[in-house]
Amino acid sequence: MPPSRSVLFVTLDQWRGDCLSALGHPVVETPALDALAARGVLFANHWANAAPCGPSRACLYTGTYQHRNRSILNGTPLDARFTNVALVARELGYDPVLFGYTDTSVDPRTVPAGDPRLSNYEGILPGFRALLEDPWEQGSPAWGRWLAAQGVEVPADPHDLYRPIDGFPGADAHGSTWAPTRFPAELSQTTFVRQEVVRWLERNGDRPFFLHASFIRPHPPRRNPVGYHDLYPADAVGPFVGCPTREQEAAIHPLAALAMGVPGVGAPQDERERRQVRATYYGAQREVDDGLAPLFDYLRDSGLADSTMVVLTSDHGEMGGDHWLLEKLGYWDESYHVPLIVVDPRPEADGGRGSVLRAVTESVDVLPTICEFLGADVPLQADGWSLAPFVRGEPTPEHWRDTAHFEWSFSDPANAGAESVLGIPMSHCSLAVSRGRRHKYVQFAAASRVLPPLLFDLESDPGQTHNLLVDGGDAVGAAAWEATQELLRWQMRTAERTLSGSFLHPERGLVEARDTWR
Repeated sequence: MPPSRSVLFVTLDQWRGDCLSALGHPVVETPALDALAARGVLFANHWANAAPCGPSRACLYTGTYQHRNRSILNGTPLDARFTNVALVARELGYDPVLFGYTDTSVDPRTVPAGDPRLSNYEGILPGFRALLEDPWEQGSPAWGRWLAAQGVEVPADPHDLYRPIDGFPGADAHGSTWAPTRFPAELSQTTFVRQEVVRWLERNGDRPFFLHASFIRPHPPRRNPVGYHDLYPADAVGPFVGCPTREQEAAIHPLAALAMGVPGVGAPQDERERRQVRATYYGAQREVDDGLAPLFDYLRDSGLADSTMVVLTSDHGEMGGDHWLLEKLGYWDESYHVPLIVVDPRPEADGGRGSVLRAVTESVDVLPTICEFLGADVPLQADGWSLAPFVRGEPTPEHWRDTAHFEWSFSDPANAGAESVLGIPMSHCSLAVSRGRRHKYVQFAAASRVLPPLLFDLESDPGQTHNLLVDGGDAVGAAAWEATQELLRWQMRTAERTLSGSFLHPERGLVEARDTWR
């Protein structure tokens, strides 16, 4: 049967889960995303399962946790044995198209020696036909060509257009990220990708489609076009999460101290500068929101919204100065809490429209959700579950998770950076987090004398500034034991299952069983 429904799968890069005005954010305004959420369900307690971009997207696209897919770094190959959201759609008769990037590192066993893809982590996820490929680390060449066609004098590296305008009035009175870019908002990367998506939709007409639009912003550089550069004043930025001083934060754990010393990862010590970095981030988010609005308007005005599921999320969050850090890393919530909006156009989803869900959901749930909408079987590999019951406004399913899990690797196969500093092998350079209702537990692969575990009480210490395991005590010991047990149970229950549910029966032949919950 030919496809009859459409999917618009949108990813934003480095968008924190708390940065939506629909969730009451005190500064940043997101009218387009708020309007999208009003048409569907906003998942407010949604978590990426890994960081940074490549590892997180491996989880998102395959529906598997990092300890299953083992694509642990930007540059770690994604095992070709895993299917993914694009391959599933292709098997159903779609021609999945991509605008942007997927940061997929090719399985070296599937290409010949010397293939150029072996020196680039910004490959394309198998199954997608890239209509617009614009890898960031390679200088966003497609954006550069588009700018040149608009009459812009484009430098050899288009990213140089993010350099501040020299001598811009008022720059001396603000932080270093305040001065605007050398291109206007109407020529931003967001505008470029959105226009290309809309043009393709116009040509495609009313034929069903599966389209992935992957937007790079609000990912750095930390600079905005005129009009967004000063949209939010640094003074409007609220208190930062974490300890009052860098020294106190660094004392919580050796990993925190190590991260703060990495250029571009440690947050500025100057308070004005740290607030300006966050204000600039908010301006970048608003620029993305405004840039997406015409896309959602087109879906509505063309009538495509009546048959199109929209899924919008981010690959990971952004520290934004919290815990004296920038970027996305470690065990900190700000790196993993991300937005998710799902709009299902079917009448049976009317009961969930406009709702804000507080149940724990994860990136691995996106693939099963799309499969359910398209009428496809959820791949056996998937660790997540369809969010369709929530989208329909039904009660939380029995046995639904109450704990979020995410993992992070800091190994360095190319240079052995962390390995040399800490005196440990690659296999010790990872952590896993169990974030439950009351406690958050962090377990490291390294010995406790090198990287000790962490336990935070999320009720009494929401900023996660005090490791309970430092003081100990019977109550703490019991909580740590239960958290350790939960983490171990999670990893055991989500172990490799490709054949473990199969059974060769003497009378029935091959039996293939599936769990309905874990």
